[in-house]
Formats: sequence, C-alpha cells, structure tokens
Amino acid sequence: MNGKPDAVVVGSGPNGLAGALRLAAAGMRVQVVEQADRPGGGTRTEELTRPGYRHDVCSSVQPMAAAAPFFREFDLAARGVRLVQPEICFAHPLDGGRAALARRSLEETAAGLGADADAYRRLFGPLVEHGQDVVDFFLTSRLRRPPTRSVGAITHFGVNALPNVRWLAERRFRTEEARALIAGAAAHGMLDLTSPLTGGLGMLLTLLAHHVGWPLIEGGSQRLADAMITALEEQGGEVITGHEVTDLREFDGVPAVLLDTTPGAFVAMAGDRVNEGYRRWVARYKHGPGVFKVDWALSEPVPWTNPDARRAGTLHLAGTMEETVEGEAAPAAGRVADNPYVLAVQPTVADPTRTPDGGHILWAYVHVPNGSDVDMTAAIEAQIERFAPGFRDTVVERVTKNARQMERWNPNHVGGDISNGVPSLRQMLARPVPRWNTYKTPVDGVYLASAATPPGPAVHGMCGDLAARVALREVFGVRHVPPLRPPVR
Repeated sequence: MNGKPDAVVVGSGPNGLAGALRLAAAGMRVQVVEQADRPGGGTRTEELTRPGYRHDVCSSVQPMAAAAPFFREFDLAARGVRLVQPEICFAHPLDGGRAALARRSLEETAAGLGADADAYRRLFGPLVEHGQDVVDFFLTSRLRRPPTRSVGAITHFGVNALPNVRWLAERRFRTEEARALIAGAAAHGMLDLTSPLTGGLGMLLTLLAHHVGWPLIEGGSQRLADAMITALEEQGGEVITGHEVTDLREFDGVPAVLLDTTPGAFVAMAGDRVNEGYRRWVARYKHGPGVFKVDWALSEPVPWTNPDARRAGTLHLAGTMEETVEGEAAPAAGRVADNPYVLAVQPTVADPTRTPDGGHILWAYVHVPNGSDVDMTAAIEAQIERFAPGFRDTVVERVTKNARQMERWNPNHVGGDISNGVPSLRQMLARPVPRWNTYKTPVDGVYLASAATPPGPAVHGMCGDLAARVALREVFGVRHVPPLRPPVR
C-alpha cells in the first residue's frame, strides 16, 4: 500500500478482519497488522499431527458464524466458505450407554428426552420460533439495537437466562438427560456453573443448534479467515504478518486504529497516553480459566458406546449435570478438576476432507486454572475411555498444548483464556470498562475491537463490526454505514 492508510487494524482474528471489511466497504484504505506469521487468530488451521491432517488450533464449531448479522451480510456461501453439518449437533453421553442428543429438529430433540419432552418444548419453542430476532438482539450492542417484533420471546429468554444453569435445569427438567444437555452447553462459557448468566449461555447455544445447527467449516476454520482476507484485498486492503506492535505511536497520522487485542495490550501500547482511571479499570479486568488441548490422529472413528454419539460433531464428556457443575467449579476456583468436563469435537464426522487418506481426527480440551502448565492428557483420555472403551487403541498420534502454550500461540489468550476475559455478569455489562461507548479508548482515534468488547467471545465478527461503525461515525463522519461489498466475480 502506497502512503499512509486511512485505518489500521492490529490483529487478524475474525473481529479484526470484520472491522477491516466494514471500514473498507465505506471506502477506507485499510491495513491489517498481525504479529503471527499467519493471519486468522483463533480461526487458524494447521497440520499438527500428520501431513495433510488439518486441525483447528482453537475455534472449530461455528454456529455463531452461521447466525450472526455480520456473516449473514458477508454471505459465506458466495465467498466459497461451505458450512457442513453433523447429523447430531452435540451429544452428552451418560453412563450405561445413554446419551442426551441435541439435533437440528426441536421436536426430535424433545422426543428423545422422554418425560422432559414437553418441558423442553416450552422452554425452547418460543425461542426457536423467533430465533433470528433473539440472536440479533443479543449480538448487537446497545449502540445499535434493532427494532424487534419478538419482545415476548426475548423477555422469555431474559427471565430464564439471568439465573445459573443449575437452577434453570432443576426448575425446568426432571431427567438426567435434559439437565445434562443444557449444563454441558453452558459449560462452554468457562464459568462456575452456579454463576448468574450460565443459564442464558446454555439456552443460547442450545437454541443455535435448532436455529442454524452447530456446523464446521469444510476444510478447516482457516477457510473463513482466508475468505475475509481475500475480500479485503479485493478492496485494496492489505494484511501484514510477522509484525508485533509495541507502541501506538507507530501509527501517528493514521486517522483510525482498531485493536483486536486484549485491554492490557492496548494499555501497554498506549503508554502514558492512557489516563490513570482507565488504567485501573483495565487492571481489574479478569481473565478466566485457561484450556489444555489435545489433538489426535486416529486409525478409526471413536468407538462411543452410544451409537448416536458417533454421528455427533461435538461431545460434552462429564456425566451428569452434578458432575458437570463440579468439574467446572474447580478451574473457576483455581484448582485442577479430578474428573473434568471435557469438550470434544470430531471434525471428520461431518468433514472427511480434513484428512487425505480416510483417516480421522479428534480434538478435546478441558478448563484449567489460568496460566497452568499442568498436563491433562491422562485425565482427558480417561473421560473419553469412560464413554468410548478402546479409544486409546485408536490413537496414532497426539499433540498437546497447555494453557501457557496457548498464550504463546495467541497473545489474546491470556493464561490460556480463549474468551479474552471472563464472560461474567459484571464483565458482560461493562466489557472491558464501565463506559457507555466501550469500543472507544482514551486515545483519540483508537478503538478496541476484540472479544473483550460487547457482545463478547465467539466467532461472530460483531465486536469488530461495531467498533468499525463507531470509528466511521466519530472519525470519518459516516452516518449511514454502507453494506459490505459483494465478492468480485
């Protein structure tokens, strides 16, 4: 790019790229700067075990990318990004060969829950009927609330979402299956499941299963980042990799700078240009548990005792709701769980292109205390063996990353926290600091655009999109934000 750009985006995760595309659509000359040698942030895909075996290093299952306003406008299919759906969205195995199953169909899911079928329909029926309005309401910041025709459904969600998931499950359901199903979904939030909002997280993720499914991206999540970069380059933007930004003065003279980084990284880059009050608030910003992750190359599919689990894209391995709650209480309190909640994904169930020779891959992680270097391989494989006896005999190769290594791989994962900050009630209401415009920083023209801003973690692009809209209004005087540009044919 000749001359100074109109805007610079630091960080090439989905939020950074979404912000860059929104700015480019308004005619801005945009440069993205990435510290790593490869762009994509949490959506990178790498050959971790064997040549041609493509493993998603972090984000893999993409219901938010299928549902979010930004990616609906981006039009994944038109950009060559194909979402592939497993037959069963997620499964929660129980002892004795049983399993709770979340299917695309609300009715089929309810029917599989026996005595809780009607209760499940009452809880999720109104949400599924108004699914897009519910999703859009909670993914759009208070700066840009859409008009809604679904006040009743959103109120229904809010009343049930505020309490913790244990209260919700015990109040609504009687069977182990139904209680485990929603608790397992809620545990994605890396919170103590007795905390407020965990009920809402479990409801939202389960709603997405019925609304858009829990798809994977054919060929790996990297395909999403690559499509976004191609779209940016078609508009004259550029992505520079292998460049670490340590001082924002590097961009003096650039009208707008968006940061897909942690709040702490912003403060470090800004130096003495940040006032003491903002600095203190950022110092109070809490990062949650980290993750310990294992990727396997397998000789055959995982031999789950429950045959339906063999058709699921995602599995939550913890046993009953009580065991799930206990497993998540430990890392939230800074302890390693003896019997952890294991989140596993088997990509080749829906996407055989991930391996070149008909092989199979699996990955799983557990939540651990922030910054932990403990090796959880044995504990993870024990939980898998509990529900899939003989699993270890299928392992051809494995690669592990502890929480500290996750941070080295991506500095936004402080202490292995892949959510860029605890999604607690307080930190979702004031993320990352209690300001009306949380994207705007104390440095003129500099905006936070990462998952540390509303609406928080997940691959939805909305943090970057919303930050870019603020920058367009405040810096460039753009009142009517133009739509994203279609792909070049």
